[in-house]
Amino acid sequence: MTETLKGGPRRGRLRKGTRGVPLPLLLPALAGLAFLVLPLIALLVRTPWRTLPDQLTSPEVWEALRLSLFCATAATALSLVIGVPLAWLLARTDFPGRRLVRALVTLPLVLPPVVGGVALLLALGRNGVVGQWLDSWFGITLPFTTAGVILAETFVAMPFLVISVEGTLRAADPRFEEAATTLGASRFTAFRRVTLPLIAPGIAAGAVLAWARALGEFGATITFAGNFPGRTQTMPLAVYLALQNDPAAAIALSLVLLAVSIAVLAGLRDRWMTAS
Repeated sequence: MTETLKGGPRRGRLRKGTRGVPLPLLLPALAGLAFLVLPLIALLVRTPWRTLPDQLTSPEVWEALRLSLFCATAATALSLVIGVPLAWLLARTDFPGRRLVRALVTLPLVLPPVVGGVALLLALGRNGVVGQWLDSWFGITLPFTTAGVILAETFVAMPFLVISVEGTLRAADPRFEEAATTLGASRFTAFRRVTLPLIAPGIAAGAVLAWARALGEFGATITFAGNFPGRTQTMPLAVYLALQNDPAAAIALSLVLLAVSIAVLAGLRDRWMTAS
């Protein structure tokens, strides 16, 4: 009776029950797992391992890899500069229309990337709403340039950073900032000296996610920046082009992107994929 009240045998029965998986759930779960894993296994099986070093060191592949790494890193840096203050604004201030602003910030997450590229072209193109003034006043043309690749990747990747940082800010205790301001620190000094160290893990996680998303961007890039080798042809675009002419090179590039994705998931595993 005492053991029952304490929950000893009952806990044992609950634990044993949770370990049993009903067959109607197990079979669809295994089918879903196979559906997600089988294409990755096929990629590894069909990889030309003997010629892989030559494929990865070819000038075309190396140029696409170099450009992808540069543009993804630049897009992540730009996302940090403008995304962290935006996340702080959404998490720490209350202003009219904040829900609408948050919805607009997260819109690129669900917007088809090709539509995002079209929107960027209409906004920043040579005849765009803002692009026409950039072209006539400063002679700046963004579409079909490396800068256009960076902007397209920033557009689709920055929401990942903003969401991660905003969530970390909401979890952080704002009383530390308030204490700093009562001691004479300005709001910016409190943010720089107190808040930033507290939310550094969230910023790092968001930056990694944004970098990985920027590295794999395809739709907005090809629509806004085109597919010019050495200037706008990133790895996803090179995979698409190589698949038509050189499938071995396409597989090699896909394997590189797969390795990067696995590295990102492994790096974030302790933060998001372990039970609390």
